[in-house]
Formats: sequence, C-alpha cells, structure tokens
Amino acid sequence: MAKYTELIPNFLKFVKVNTRSDPNSTTIPSSDRETKFLNSLQDLLNEMGLENVHTNDQSAYVFATLPANIDKKVPAVGFISHIDTADFNSENINPKIVENYDGHSVIKLDDKGEYTLDPKVFPSLTKYQGQTLITTDGSTLLGADDKAGVSEIISAVKYLQAHPEIKHGEIKIAFGPDEEIGTGADHFDVKDFGADVAYTVDGGPLGDLNYETFNAADAKISIKGTDVHPAEAKGIMVNAIQVGMDFHAALPDFDRPEKTQDREGFFHLYDFQGTVDHTEMGYIIRDHDRDRFEARKRLFKGIANQMNSDFGEDRVKVTIKDQYYNMGEIIKKDPTPVKIAEQAMKNVDVKPHIFPVRGGTDGSKISYMGLPTPNIFAGGENMHGRFEYVSEQTMEKAVDVVLEIAKLYAEK
Repeated sequence: MAKYTELIPNFLKFVKVNTRSDPNSTTIPSSDRETKFLNSLQDLLNEMGLENVHTNDQSAYVFATLPANIDKKVPAVGFISHIDTADFNSENINPKIVENYDGHSVIKLDDKGEYTLDPKVFPSLTKYQGQTLITTDGSTLLGADDKAGVSEIISAVKYLQAHPEIKHGEIKIAFGPDEEIGTGADHFDVKDFGADVAYTVDGGPLGDLNYETFNAADAKISIKGTDVHPAEAKGIMVNAIQVGMDFHAALPDFDRPEKTQDREGFFHLYDFQGTVDHTEMGYIIRDHDRDRFEARKRLFKGIANQMNSDFGEDRVKVTIKDQYYNMGEIIKKDPTPVKIAEQAMKNVDVKPHIFPVRGGTDGSKISYMGLPTPNIFAGGENMHGRFEYVSEQTMEKAVDVVLEIAKLYAEK
C-alpha cells in the first residue's frame, strides 16, 4: 500500500482539468479555467481543516497555513506550486499508467503507435526500471508541471496532519496561476503569505535542486516595410520580411537554445509573423550572468539602431521587457535554504543534483521580493509536450523531501 494514499489519485484528477494559461490575456488569472481550479483547491484546503485559507486579492494565489505543533519559535516554511499548464494541447487529458516499467521497452502512447516514448530518443527512461510511470496518450501534455507539485504539497500536509509526532513549525502553502506565461508571481504578496523561507516544488527529475536561474527578457520587434509591385521595386521596396530575416542573421549564430547548454545564454526567436508591408517578431533573451544579460540587450538594440541608420529612418522598433532575474544573486547572500534542502534530500536517500536551471521559476521573482525561494524537484520529464511523463516513486520522494525540510527547520 502506498505511503501517501491520495498522492496519485489527486494527481490524476488534477491533470484532467484544463488549466492552460493565456498569454494574450490581461486578467489575473489569465483564464477563467484557472480561477475555477484555484477555487476547487481552496475548497479542498478548507476541507482539510487548514487555517487562514483564502485567495489573495492582488495575486489570485490561494494561501493556507498548517499551524506549528511545537512551542519554540522556528522559521515558517512555505511551499509553492503553480496550477497552470504550458502552451500545448491541455484539453481532454487522458493519463496512462505504465506499471513496473522495464527500463528499455518502447512505450506506445497512442493506439496507432504514432507517438512513443523510446529510450533511444529519451534516454532518461532507463532510470525508471521497476517504477510506475504516468504518461500522456500522445495527444496532450500531461501537466506534471506543476500539478505534480500541487499534489505533493497537499500529500505532505495531509501526512503531517495524520502524524502529529512529526514536529514542525508553521507550514505555509501557496498555489498560483500563470507561471507558464511569466506573470504569475508579479503580484505575489510576501507579507500575506507569511513565510520566512520558501520553496517552489516545480523542478524536474529526482534530486533536482535549483537556486540559480536565467536572467530573462522578452523582446518584440516591429518592422515597417514599403510594399510596391515587384516589377517596380528597384530602390523603392523595403520588404519587412527580409528585414526581419536580416535582423535575425545579425545575431550570433551559435547563441540559440538548440546550440547552447549549462550557463550559456541565448537569443530565441519564438514568433515571426510578417508581410512585405509589416512584420512582427518575438524573442526571449536569456543569460545567467547579469552583465552578459545586459550586453545581450544592448546588442539587440544596437542591431536595430544600425539598421535604422542604414535606412535613414526608423523602420525597426524594438521593445524589451525584463521578465525575471537570477535568484542566485539573492540566495548566495544566505545559502541556508539550499543547504537545508540538500540535507533533506540526503536524509531520505535522494542524491541532490544542484545546477543552474535554464529557465526560471516563480521563485525567481519571489526571491527578489525578499523571500528566498529555491526550487526542488517535482518529478516531471519532457515537460510541456506530448512526451511528458512522471514516475510515481519520484513523486513520493518529493513528498518525503518536503516533510524532511519541515522537520529540519523545526530542529534548527
């Protein structure tokens, strides 16, 4: 019998609810489906008998508190997960269970076998011999990012409620929207949350522990062309599509996601919509180092300035908006939260894998609000697409780590 009886049933129930966020929305949350799901979680937390369960007005996060069961003053520890899923089909999610996976077989996701999990393509599968995997049916994402985290936090709290012999300080819980579109933590209310230290349970495979993230910016380019008949174009036409291609070609050839790794930053063109008359382009700019990050933004603008100078007029307009910064700059001032999480993993026989994440978490922004918030694993693999899967045993280990963190802070 599973140690955390409601962990997988909750997860399977949660992922079947479409909570995809909407990048084109200006509301908080960005979609009504997120609001409905957050309301259902608030009802569940109330049913569990937690205290101060409420929705924060400015952020739409659902907050709750498990009271301390010790008299001495210890840090209040927060655990945070987001409920939205990424920009891939998230309607009619039909998770499949693969029990006792042998570590080498090809897993057929859809009935026709058009989409498969093949260890030759996804070598991470070989780590899961003898474990139970939860996959998609090939037509949707799974949503382990981050409903695995949501399920794990709920299971940890339930376990603490059922086992008062485990001593802990106040446990603060937060479930929020819109992490996948980069706006979820913009209005996070640190004071209302009430934690002294926090962790996002939003990482990948077993043992992942992150306290360094990218510095991140979103860049939009708007290009004004001059559209005339091709037969009479000499010296007159300005093809906005071609200008966009020339702009992209002026960026460093190897500074792309598909050609970089580890601490290497990049420029990523994620959207290109154009006609001869007008073209719009969307980029994300990333680097772990703050100075190199700023240099990348200067280069980006410099290319546009040079093109406008060559045209003799402003045809290329660049708008850059910073999204988040490397939380390592904050956490390095006091690495205690990372050391506690590292020790917690070792205590439950998980080997910590500490590395700079090539992305960001809600903790990136929350750390800069004064609440140090590193990130611990939730278990998902191949996130944001049809090949996403998660191990039941890894999810159980994530619960173990959350519980051990709570215990270590109580002992501290």
